[in-house]
This record gives sequence, structure tokens and C-alpha cells, in this order.
Amino acid sequence: MEHTPDLEAVRRADPAAVARRVAERRDQLGLTDQMLAYQAAMAPRYLRHLLEAGPGFDPAGFTRIAAALRTSWPELLEGRADAPPGQSGPGPRPLLLHLTESECWKLIGTHGVGRIGLPVQPGPAVHPVNYAVDDGAIVYRTAARGAAAPSDGSPVSFQVDRIDDHLSQGWSVLLLGEAHHVVDPDEEERLSLLPGATPWVGGARPLWVRVRVDEVTGRRIGTG
Repeated sequence: MEHTPDLEAVRRADPAAVARRVAERRDQLGLTDQMLAYQAAMAPRYLRHLLEAGPGFDPAGFTRIAAALRTSWPELLEGRADAPPGQSGPGPRPLLLHLTESECWKLIGTHGVGRIGLPVQPGPAVHPVNYAVDDGAIVYRTAARGAAAPSDGSPVSFQVDRIDDHLSQGWSVLLLGEAHHVVDPDEEERLSLLPGATPWVGGARPLWVRVRVDEVTGRRIGTG
């Protein structure tokens, strides 16, 4: 059975060492950073930030990176260890399967919890929010000057994952688009009636944000 790193191993992992293994494997496969980001269903800027921050920032993201690099999550985290004589080699490698746009929307459903990625410095800020789907757009409520409130018209990413990083199974959908504030009271009232529209965190969150989606990509992760 393939060894699965525990949470303590994730926390103590050296981000620089993990990033080095990613770069070495990427070069072996002849991939550019942009190609790797596309295969892992994430924005190139987010990939760069993820490699700087380390596995503890987003373990599921590193599961997708491992699958895109055709290696295992433990090998990416801890380095490759050759099996002792008489023991079997490494376990099955994670595989990435492309999802169609319709499959992506079906997995996202009508509502749920996702992560909004905002273009701030020094790296993208990623915040969990509960969302609803409205006519091909993602909508959510947040505080007017809260951390998850993008500037009106700013480019954003929105990601929904259902990944078991230990088993290297699940799926990931990335949406790229532009965020706009909803200012029409009638529209705000209509959105408030959508399934999943009520924020699951407390406090006043009067600002509705609509993410108009320009690009949808998704991957299903399995083993083989």
C-alpha cells in the first residue's frame, strides 16, 4: 500500500524543497509553468503562489499538481523513496481526466462552498464563500469592505473542489471571469431567494457579487 503523508508531514514540509521537486518533474515532462497550471486546473499566478506558500496552504491543490506531473502526492511532498528488496514499488499514480464544461457545471450544482481568488499583492488572496449559481454565473454575499469583496470589474478566479488528497481521488473545477457588484435592489431580493444564498458565516454581508464566467476548466482525479 502506498504511504500517505499525514497532516504533520504536510505542516513540516519545506516549501522550497517541494517547489524544487515540482520544477524537476515539470522539466522532465517538458512542461512550462502555464502548461502545468492548465493541467492542474488552476491559474498560473495561483500556481506560483502555491509553490511559494507550500503544501499546508492548499493540500488539495498539491494533489492536482501531483496528478498533472504523473507522480504521487507522497513523492511530491517527501521525495521518492526506492522500495527495499523484496517489497513492491510505489502504488498507483494519480491520473487527471479532463471534464467538459457541461460536466463542470453539473458538478458545481446549484449551490455549495467554493473559493474566490482575488488579484492582490504579493499573491492572490483566496477566501472560502458559499455560492449560488444564477444563469451561468456565480453569485455570493460578503461584507462591503470584507476580505472576499473584489473591486467592481476586477478579474477573479473561482474554484470548487471535492478532493480526498490522501486517496488522490475527486474533482476540481476552475472558473475564470470578472466580478461585478450587484446594486439593483430588486435583483438583490431575487438572488436572496436562491438555494444556498444565505451566508454560512455571521455578521452583516449586504454586498452581492456576481462572477461573470469567461472560462471553465475541470479535472477529475483518479488512480491508475
